[in-house]
Amino acid sequence: MIGKANGKLSVARQCALLRVSRSSYYHKPKKTSTLNLKLMDLMDKHYLDFPDKGAERMHTWLTKDLGYSISNNRVERLYYKEMGLRSLLPGPHTSKRRKDHAVYPYLLRDFQIKHSNQVWATDITYIPMKKGFMFLAAIIDLKSRYVLNWSVSNSMDAEWCAELFNETVEMHGRPDIINTDQGSQYTSDVFTQAVLSKGVKLSMDGKGRATDNAFIERLWRSVKYEKIYLFPPKSGEHLTSLLCGYFKYYNEERRHSSIDNMRPKEVFFSFRPPRQSVRAA
Repeated sequence: MIGKANGKLSVARQCALLRVSRSSYYHKPKKTSTLNLKLMDLMDKHYLDFPDKGAERMHTWLTKDLGYSISNNRVERLYYKEMGLRSLLPGPHTSKRRKDHAVYPYLLRDFQIKHSNQVWATDITYIPMKKGFMFLAAIIDLKSRYVLNWSVSNSMDAEWCAELFNETVEMHGRPDIINTDQGSQYTSDVFTQAVLSKGVKLSMDGKGRATDNAFIERLWRSVKYEKIYLFPPKSGEHLTSLLCGYFKYYNEERRHSSIDNMRPKEVFFSFRPPRQSVRAA
């Protein structure tokens, strides 16, 4: 969908029309060894079905059930540092959260979402590639499940997350609340100030609560099983093309049982109030 072969439109213009960040489009997959890629691919698929598992139990599964001769340190590094995963079970386990970063309370318990563009959720997921890996970040509207914006990158930095949030506000106006996990990207000053400076409340999942950000976890499961695993991306350009097509389908054609088998785009625009202007916190 995006490429230099399209002589009528520049790459920048193509990205703008498809609402894809130009900077993210130029990122190349992050490379690692063949064995690491295989282990990460296995853990990624296993995690979608068993998100309660931390690195230690992943190591047990890989070594005892699958027969790999690998160290626990290797699995911990890949699981936590490279892939950014974490067990959703309560209790002590390694986390991507920085202890010197502020954590905000979870605001959505017993909260009634009445209209679209009221509450957003955002998260990052690992994307396996044929030669390397990348990360996908997305922001969804919780009333409609509409994917408001997304971006791909080869690193999980706070500036990338803040840029995606700022772009999404420019496109759709600001929500009342945005919910995230307690990852260091989202607890960073860069991201929190981007949110709070626009008068948006920041809500964060309780540590080890599997249900707090469940809607976006379902999105990751859908995009991986329905697109990424079926058509492994060969390059950043190929990944972008796959995601452009999938999210258009997801928003405009795919019916969702959680919204009475309606399509996200229908619900988003049917229940959308007047656009809220950005104001300083």
